[in-house]
Amino acid sequence: MGLTSDKVLVSAVVLAVALFLATVWLWPRLARRGWRPVAGRVGLLLVTQVVLFATVGLAANRSFLFYGSWADLFGQEQEMGVVVDHAAGSKHLRVLGTQALDVPGGGRPSVGGQIQKVMVAGGRSGIVSPAYVYLPPEYFQPQYAKRTFPASVVLTGYPGMAENLLKGLNYPKTAYLQAKAGRMQPMILVMLRPTVAPPRDTECVDVPGGPQTETFFAQDLPKAVSETYRVGKRARNWGFMGNSTGGYCALKMALHHPDRFMAGVGFSAYYRAAEDVTTGDLFHGDDGLRKRGDLLWSLDHRPRGETSLLVTSSKRGEGNLKETRRFIRKAKSPVTVSSIILDSGGHNFNTWNRELPPGLIWMGGRLSAN
Repeated sequence: MGLTSDKVLVSAVVLAVALFLATVWLWPRLARRGWRPVAGRVGLLLVTQVVLFATVGLAANRSFLFYGSWADLFGQEQEMGVVVDHAAGSKHLRVLGTQALDVPGGGRPSVGGQIQKVMVAGGRSGIVSPAYVYLPPEYFQPQYAKRTFPASVVLTGYPGMAENLLKGLNYPKTAYLQAKAGRMQPMILVMLRPTVAPPRDTECVDVPGGPQTETFFAQDLPKAVSETYRVGKRARNWGFMGNSTGGYCALKMALHHPDRFMAGVGFSAYYRAAEDVTTGDLFHGDDGLRKRGDLLWSLDHRPRGETSLLVTSSKRGEGNLKETRRFIRKAKSPVTVSSIILDSGGHNFNTWNRELPPGLIWMGGRLSAN
């Protein structure tokens, strides 16, 4: 049974309830003195607590999709091993499958658009990563056959899965509805997680002697997508979006690569690269690289290019409010910053779903199709 399956969660709930009832039933018998009754009480409480915490963890994981499988949970994921060649695609991108949107008439791409699962091979970075590409309905309509479309890279947080962007946040359907209502132009979305060297969190950094993650996102990914789909190759054709770690990456890419990305959106982003057990040694003692990973430092000390940034936070419930306000104050022309500051929110899907529609509209207004 899969980690996110209903059977696993229901089994855990049933086991937790059974252990609770067993504890209540057996407690009088275990209330006597002696090492055996004491060991029985300790063992029963310990097993009940472990199962209870496991049940809560399974429920949270099923809701937020932190891990998709047991192998992913235990760091044994091997999903980058095989690239399957199909007729569709290009040298650096292969289409592995397609799926329809859950909208009226969604079975026809010209009505509902299409989501394609792809494998991207980075020519410069050497990184290979799965992704999802959302193509809007207009991409398949005859009157738009010669038109190019703007595109935005979309990243999850760490250690999230790309599926979070389809299910928990539902970027494709939100983009579809906003475009259908005339609030934004049709836009291609390239959706993946920042963990392109699993299970390591590379913080979108070119690690000395390690994964060249920044090169993959800044150079390889836009090149592969532009070779395969009708997307322009100029900065005005490209944006970058993400939540949490993905939000940090989005702001970093737009700020450090204004020649490749016209705009960046950071939902609940932080502003300096994390360094902990999940990242390992990202900078290998290079203080220049570490400072470059600090976006507040970059605004003060690095040359600024023309780019637009959108940052979000909440007055209550989020820990990035103070630094978000510092980031806004430090941004000077030619960098422009917009913000969404909710009265209350949190570091969760509910908050990001409140910010996603205006965020997509904002992004669509800054990109050009040609």
